[in-house]
Amino acid sequence: MADLRQVASAEFEGRATGTAGGLKARAWVADAFQRAPLEPAGSSGFLEPFPTKDHGEGANVVGRLAGTEPGLPTIVVSAHYDHLGRKNGAVYYGADDNASGTVTLAAAARWFAAHRPRHTMVFVAFDGEEIGLLGSKAFVRSPLFNASQTAIDVNLDMVSRNDRNEIYASGVYRSPWLKPIVMDVQRRAGVTIKIGHDRPAKKRGDPDDWTNESDQGAFNDVHVPFLYFGVEDHADYHKPTDTVDKIDPTFFGNAADMIVEALVTLDGKLH
Repeated sequence: MADLRQVASAEFEGRATGTAGGLKARAWVADAFQRAPLEPAGSSGFLEPFPTKDHGEGANVVGRLAGTEPGLPTIVVSAHYDHLGRKNGAVYYGADDNASGTVTLAAAARWFAAHRPRHTMVFVAFDGEEIGLLGSKAFVRSPLFNASQTAIDVNLDMVSRNDRNEIYASGVYRSPWLKPIVMDVQRRAGVTIKIGHDRPAKKRGDPDDWTNESDQGAFNDVHVPFLYFGVEDHADYHKPTDTVDKIDPTFFGNAADMIVEALVTLDGKLH
């Protein structure tokens, strides 16, 4: 919660790509990765810049944690740190979207740095999600990524509030082998994990398919399995009222614990 209060504060000005607030968020993540500690994934530090058409230079923050079994494929853990910035004089704080995913990503990096995984893990905080998934699309085209050597992307976007104590795990429709893993995690979770929001409209009569609604879409496009954790939209989605005071610390803590448990389970079961 302390990290969330900082990343979703007025100081970060809504974290829009290419703004002073976005640069502060970028620096916060790089510092969190360094303190975890992770290794920079690239040769020039944690930041991996990419161009945007109308928002200056974006940059993903990418850290790497070597696994104990080097022959295993990589697990990518991701979340976007950008949000909407300022509009008409109002700050769009983006506490749930996606300061929550960003600080959970940092917490997971700290946990695995202290409890070394079997698989090498790459932790990526994406920029430019709100303007067309630009960061994740740049990442899957970059030398830091190899689809054939990647087991899965676990993406976190809006993981801190739900009145029904529910969070969705999307991606099971496309990768049915994930279902028993998710059900196993559910037995140890303090939140209810719902499966769904991942079928094309023609398959389910419901157009609310999240596959391409966040950064997991870039991985799906290159045929890498994904597991996307996120809550359903709430009344403050993409509004200036998405603020820290709306977050339930108990739900958020339980959701973050569940996400780390899911990563531990995937690390143990994937080959």
